[in-house]
Amino acid sequence: MNSINTHRRFSYKDLLYKCLIFIVTVSIITYFMPKEGKFNYEFDINTPWKYGLLQAPFDVRIYKSDQQIQKEQDSIRTFYKPYFLMDKNVEKNMLVKFREDYNRDMKFTLPSSDYLRYIERTLKHIYQRGVLSAQDAQFLSEDSIIQVQIVNGNIATNEEAEQLFTVKEAYEYILNSDTAHYNKRILQSCNLSNYLASNITFDLEKSEVILQELQARVAPAKGLVQTGQKIIDRGEIINEHTYDILRSLEKEWEKRSESIQEIRQTYMGQIILVSVLIICFMIYLELFRKEYYQRKRSVLLLFALIVFFPVLLSIMVEQNLSNVYVVPLAMIPIIIGIFLDSRTAFMAHSVIILICSIFLRYPHEFIIMEIAAGMTAIYSLRELSQRSQLLRTALIVVICYALVHFAFDLMLENDLTKLNTRMYIYFVINGILLLFAYPLLFILEKTFGFTSNVTLVELSNINNKLLREMSEVAPGTFQHSLQMANLAAEAANKIGANSQLVRTGALYHDIGKMMNPAFFTENQTSINPHKSLSYEQSAQVIISHITDGIKLAEKHQLPKVIKDFIRTHHGAGVAKYFYISYKNEHPNEEVDIEKFSYPGPNPFTKEQAILMMADAVEAASRSLPEYTEESINTLIDKIVDGQVAEGFFKECPITFKDIAMVKALFKEKLKTVYHTRITYPELKK
Repeated sequence: MNSINTHRRFSYKDLLYKCLIFIVTVSIITYFMPKEGKFNYEFDINTPWKYGLLQAPFDVRIYKSDQQIQKEQDSIRTFYKPYFLMDKNVEKNMLVKFREDYNRDMKFTLPSSDYLRYIERTLKHIYQRGVLSAQDAQFLSEDSIIQVQIVNGNIATNEEAEQLFTVKEAYEYILNSDTAHYNKRILQSCNLSNYLASNITFDLEKSEVILQELQARVAPAKGLVQTGQKIIDRGEIINEHTYDILRSLEKEWEKRSESIQEIRQTYMGQIILVSVLIICFMIYLELFRKEYYQRKRSVLLLFALIVFFPVLLSIMVEQNLSNVYVVPLAMIPIIIGIFLDSRTAFMAHSVIILICSIFLRYPHEFIIMEIAAGMTAIYSLRELSQRSQLLRTALIVVICYALVHFAFDLMLENDLTKLNTRMYIYFVINGILLLFAYPLLFILEKTFGFTSNVTLVELSNINNKLLREMSEVAPGTFQHSLQMANLAAEAANKIGANSQLVRTGALYHDIGKMMNPAFFTENQTSINPHKSLSYEQSAQVIISHITDGIKLAEKHQLPKVIKDFIRTHHGAGVAKYFYISYKNEHPNEEVDIEKFSYPGPNPFTKEQAILMMADAVEAASRSLPEYTEESINTLIDKIVDGQVAEGFFKECPITFKDIAMVKALFKEKLKTVYHTRITYPELKK
């Protein structure tokens, strides 16, 4: 019952851990995704369209240009008749004032009463037609107003704008309208300007209403493009009509992006899509790579990449920075393939590409090109041990991009002279940036604690300081390590394990013997220091090469995977020579087996299992009295079958078929190593 409760408790904890990963990943990605739909195209009239096929994503009204609208509005202004209000009191007051001045002063100045009647009659005529202020007259002139509406009481009448007077024009009119009968100088002496004032004023409010009604007759749109209708394709020249459609689409896009409802819908759609893709990837891990959840660094690397690249591309799209094809997305499967495995690399890369496609204009083209590039990178770089391999992969990826894009051009473009050569420049930049995966691998190794093949190759160099020291201090152990490194590496190749990892682990698995080299038979000459020790003491000295090896590994900062080989190459086994010798001498005594046992653990990877088998077989083969096919076969079967029987391989993913293949290879190699040489004859005298 306790075990059941414990299992449930761990299950809930595991579920919470996965939910946290999911929530954090989806939240970060969707937070950085563009929430506003942007029209990320550059276009101009009479230039070729440099993008792919563009179809209307929704119904689009074709808006007129500002010039077109202004032209139509200007033509409508010819029908515009602003309103002016006539003030009858101005005429009445001015005539009264003139009569008073005449009775007081002018009747003695003017030659006859005919001048009185002429002036009064002319003033009435002027005021009936209307007198404008200088400002209103300028307004009519600047706006080319032909007619106006003059409101006199409740009656509005149309008047020609040119028939209206300004004060100056009214004055000139009185002086010059009848020079044949009335002397101009006499009229000037009457100070007629004192009796002239504007009697009509501009009615702004009513005139604006009339103007808006007229302008409303100018429709802002001149047509409609329906959803799914083709607008333009790559290479086509943008004519005036197409330019208006593109500009209208851009305007509609901006209007929709300003809507709060649209933003919310976009945000919800992004959350749902990203969530579905992340859940699919997590299900893949649960079904096929469940162990990654237990290795926190593996999960952290995977989801860090899943977050980083979509965020990077979304920022580029949001800020209109360059072209998304310069981003070396093929770096994703390279990194994951080197540190984890190729299948997970492909799945993670596919998920990242699908997430990135959510906020791109042409997702199908992007998905096809990036998936093809990712598969190419995975196939061309299965393991990285030399810089030239990455250079070759970058070149192959660039060629893949170029071929796929050229295929799209052939399908969509009739005139090959109009191909967008700029895209191929982007692909070259992508390949150059892909080379930065090499230094990035080193950073990721230190950050997440992984070990790449590049590091393993560097460590397996026998000129390495630690290996060179071992060759001097413990030459027998060094030779043993070299021989079993070759043996284990070939076995790893045979069953599909990591041969470079096994080779490097084999070189370092016995570095602990450097602390007491003389206590190990391969380093002894004639003196055996074990003769002066008890069996328990000898066993402890032999067993201590494990702990001594870990200390040396930590001192020289060897990776964890190499330390694991040091810990597991004897597993939780027993130092049998001293254990059996002690039991033979003390048959009736109960032996404390812990004193003769290695600290373990047992191997938990294929590579560690191979190393354990190779170590035991290579060491034991040195003690064979004779090297025959039968003796070698018997020795290998006895050692490996004994390890299987003792349960050393229960916790590692190696199969019986793998073990059989390893045994067969060991037999073949040892027969080659210990083959019988012919005896050369001596020359007879």
